Amino acid sequence: MKKITVIGLGAGNLDQMTLGIYRLIKDTETVYTRTKDHPAIEELEAEGKSFVFFDEIYEKHDRFEPVYEEIAAKLFQAAQTNDHVIYAVPGHPLVAEQSVQILLNKAEENHVEVTVAGGKSFLDEMYTALKIDPIEGCQIVDGTCMQKDEIQIRHHLVIVQVYDAFIASEVKLTLMEKYPDDFEVTVVTAAGSANESITKVPLYALDQAVTLNNLTAVYVPPVKEETMLYRDFSFLKNVISTLRGPGGCPWDQKQTHVTLKKYLIEEAYEVLDAIDEEDDEAIAEELGDVLLQVLLHAQIGEEEGFFAIEDVISTLTEKMIRRHPHVFGDVNAEDADEVVANWEAIKANEKGKIERDSLLDGVPKGLPAIQRAVQYQKKAAKVGFDWNEAGPVYDKILEELKEFQETKGEEQLKELGDLLFSVVNLARFYKIDPEEALNATNRKFYKRFAYIESALKTKNLSFEDVSLDEMDRLWNEAK
Repeated sequence: MKKITVIGLGAGNLDQMTLGIYRLIKDTETVYTRTKDHPAIEELEAEGKSFVFFDEIYEKHDRFEPVYEEIAAKLFQAAQTNDHVIYAVPGHPLVAEQSVQILLNKAEENHVEVTVAGGKSFLDEMYTALKIDPIEGCQIVDGTCMQKDEIQIRHHLVIVQVYDAFIASEVKLTLMEKYPDDFEVTVVTAAGSANESITKVPLYALDQAVTLNNLTAVYVPPVKEETMLYRDFSFLKNVISTLRGPGGCPWDQKQTHVTLKKYLIEEAYEVLDAIDEEDDEAIAEELGDVLLQVLLHAQIGEEEGFFAIEDVISTLTEKMIRRHPHVFGDVNAEDADEVVANWEAIKANEKGKIERDSLLDGVPKGLPAIQRAVQYQKKAAKVGFDWNEAGPVYDKILEELKEFQETKGEEQLKELGDLLFSVVNLARFYKIDPEEALNATNRKFYKRFAYIESALKTKNLSFEDVSLDEMDRLWNEAK
């Protein structure tokens, strides 16, 4: 069977190469090498050894993936004409070497045996140069495809494949989403070799202050300062756990799902107020208060052994993927109306569907009356209990208004409710949120009435000093 043996050149010069790898290279007529840019290669060439390099492939592509795919294809092709191909890569073949992973994954389909002969990893030299112990928690990530969500800021972070200033710039921008701009990072090049370089720079200067090459890695130390962890979700979760735990806050400790109900409603309305005020800082703060309620409920659920925040997240994630087949599946949805229709159809067919006595039973009882009216009407409309045009809605409003005018006492309460219900129906017909419309009017009333108060105060007058006509004049002036 045809065979490819992958060997590691070590992290630096020839002194770092294992004796077995050195002998294998010396005894092989043709050694294929991913890149010429390695200190050991220079020394081996000085000893008279020749290589086949793949550096020109990098110039053909603007992304690394096709580069490694082509290298692997050429090696498999070489294996068809040579019984045994030796392929050399920097460091250890199984550390930050995508071309090797492609060879291993595609070996069977190409009918080629791929083996790894080893080599010394640059990581050993990195740990030595930085004087860190990876057992404390260490991440090794690829700088060419690093994602913000991968980063654990409480761990040692070693970023490899930082070849040039462009990659360094991308790495910098990603890190700046998790760390302060002036957070100190360390740039290590050719670790453990005679040309080893260790430079500490503020994060914002990562792509400016140092020379980078294919032997460069960036080290980011673990975050120790507590305030820097405030953006970390797991840290927040631990804060809530501490508040509820022994020695925590007496108020938080005594809360239950039931006692917290009113706060969830209050915080939700404060978010709406912040949105209406178009105050982004307030929106962020109020959303934090809503998140606090979610975490408190999740913490209580975890303490009681029923569910934890991870269950909340998992359930939500699964639901979002399941109910958005037009995004995560092969279903088409041309517009928002189709999305809603798909959503409702999926809900209706989901396993474990709750059987209800009435179609209207699914509307939460805790909703404000106007919102409950909207939901009742929407559900009834789905089965055809609705008008097709606005005319009958107007007629119904006039009918209910007349009935209200003709009644007295307790009956007026019922008729006023009927009138409001009909107005909600009109709002729904025109796709207007009645709650939002009424809130807009409330804000308008507040501002105009405040104008009257301010005008009277300017004149050293009170409400008792002016007539309704004067207040009405000021009201119109405020408009």
